[in-house]
Amino acid sequence: MILFPAIDLKEGRCVRLIQGDMDQATVFNDDPAAQAAAFEAQGFEWLHVVDLDGAFAGKPMNAAAVEAILKRVRIPVQLGGGIRDMKTVEGWLAKGVARVIIGTAAVRDPAFVREAARLHPGRVAVGIDARDGLVAVEGWAQTSTLTAEELGRRFEDAGVAAIVYTDIARDGILKGLNIPMTLALARAVSIPVIASGGLGSMADIERLTQPDCAILGGAITGRALYDGRIDPDQALALIRSMRQDSASKKSQSAS
Repeated sequence: MILFPAIDLKEGRCVRLIQGDMDQATVFNDDPAAQAAAFEAQGFEWLHVVDLDGAFAGKPMNAAAVEAILKRVRIPVQLGGGIRDMKTVEGWLAKGVARVIIGTAAVRDPAFVREAARLHPGRVAVGIDARDGLVAVEGWAQTSTLTAEELGRRFEDAGVAAIVYTDIARDGILKGLNIPMTLALARAVSIPVIASGGLGSMADIERLTQPDCAILGGAITGRALYDGRIDPDQALALIRSMRQDSASKKSQSAS
């Protein structure tokens, strides 16, 4: 289980949206690289970065901000938003992004995702953003006819490193992760699933440490971290404790 702090980029600044609405953006930091460095100093092991403008435009739009983040921190960065062709995938990986997240193109062009995962094993994730159970694309502006589980199963044998699953209805409103839907997806596929959308309190972190959530690959926290609703030290301590318990149980079962 990895806890990912989120940096969402809009016009070069670090913002948070409500349910993906670009007109409801709250600016939390004018210097995303400084924000990334602060998260690293707090002890986070990964960063989750999204180019929001890129998600709508279909191409990178906040490249300067992303590159500044990559130069500032040593922890790995996973990046999504506007990644829809191999040139963009390889460009970001060459610049130091540890893992790219492909969303819209996973629906529109699954063969591209498969090829990217084949060429770059362990460095390609699929972003599945769902509204009322159906996958949304184009920066959440359009809804497809695919369910999250149907899309996830498409990539079962593709070598995809992870699935980032977001419940759009909960994103940015601090009402808690959609644990039932997230776990349903995690049980339907063998790919590690990262939960996103709605994580709003330490109680949500504690929920993630329960045994049924052990199958998840991680969770993303955004607004609650910026608002101070989540204490980084306490949250990371809970996650570490969960890992230790899991490792101990595996060791006991192996012996």
